[in-house]
Amino acid sequence: MKILTTGNMGYVGPAVTERLRRVYPEAQLIGLDMGYFAHCLSGAAFPERRLDAQCFGDVRTVGPELLEGVDGVVHLAAISNDPMGNAFEEVTREVNYAAAVRLARLARAAGVRSFVFASSCSVYGFAEGDARVETDPLNPLTAYARSKIDAERELAELADRDFVVTALRFATACGMSERVRLDLVLNDFVAGAVATKRIAILSDGTPWRPLIHVADMARAIEWALGRSADAGGAFLAVNAGSDEWNFQVAELAAAVARAVPGAEISLNPHAAPDRRSYRVSFELFRRLAPRHQPQVDLAEAIAGLVRGLEGMGFGDSEYRSSRFVRLRVLAALRAQGMLDERLAWVRRAAA
Repeated sequence: MKILTTGNMGYVGPAVTERLRRVYPEAQLIGLDMGYFAHCLSGAAFPERRLDAQCFGDVRTVGPELLEGVDGVVHLAAISNDPMGNAFEEVTREVNYAAAVRLARLARAAGVRSFVFASSCSVYGFAEGDARVETDPLNPLTAYARSKIDAERELAELADRDFVVTALRFATACGMSERVRLDLVLNDFVAGAVATKRIAILSDGTPWRPLIHVADMARAIEWALGRSADAGGAFLAVNAGSDEWNFQVAELAAAVARAVPGAEISLNPHAAPDRRSYRVSFELFRRLAPRHQPQVDLAEAIAGLVRGLEGMGFGDSEYRSSRFVRLRVLAALRAQGMLDERLAWVRRAAA
């Protein structure tokens, strides 16, 4: 078995690689990444040590040779959140939509059996009332969310019984990783509590967010790789997470405060309303993947982040401007002349 994971050198990739290596010890695991965040390690070890090969390249221009003999593709590569999508809107469309569809076409032509696309629950945008199910109307509010929906629509047209496509609409990621991100709501709160004993909520705390731990994202991806067309259809868009992980932002902050002695919460009641607020139903995922349901609960996720950050000696009060915030990394690389306006690598600017 040969599995290609794109974007494997990001936040989620290390957990995916670790799980696939454990579940498929004899598989040939290949990674493809631009390497933007290769240096953003949480520890001393490189997660890529678990791979058989690490390729560096742009998913927008990858050739068919990379897909020769591949059985399954895990497509994580993306401009990965709303702030980055807002800063690089056209690149977000290129990478998250056009490149995803192009890669899927190459994969289908190469005889790949399974294509797993990391989509997002952010496609629901602002949704009052009941928890959103997969057949509900979509309300993408950002370039990031729109790119995911556009990709889903075209991927659906490529799927058939020999090319099974699964779009996992993930809840908001959280938890410790070998390349941790601190620009995610729960991770941000824990970082603030550990570094400064302050948990700064940048809104009024009322928006709803569903969450999922990176280890449980990897568990869902493993299931999707092995899914047949009989379990949900040749194309399946499914919410991936747990009903128990629908929280209001203020609830998340309170849970972190309970876990970190002395941490205090500050609200911003005068903040502009955050229209990204939605609860999500994961009933379909629970029915289709009963053996791959999320296992990590909120308390465990927070404890893991606290242990991981303390183990790093983390104490940066300016962490929102650090290498653990993805937009800051891209901005720094651009300022150094290492990336062009399309976020493609160029020669370092002359001193």
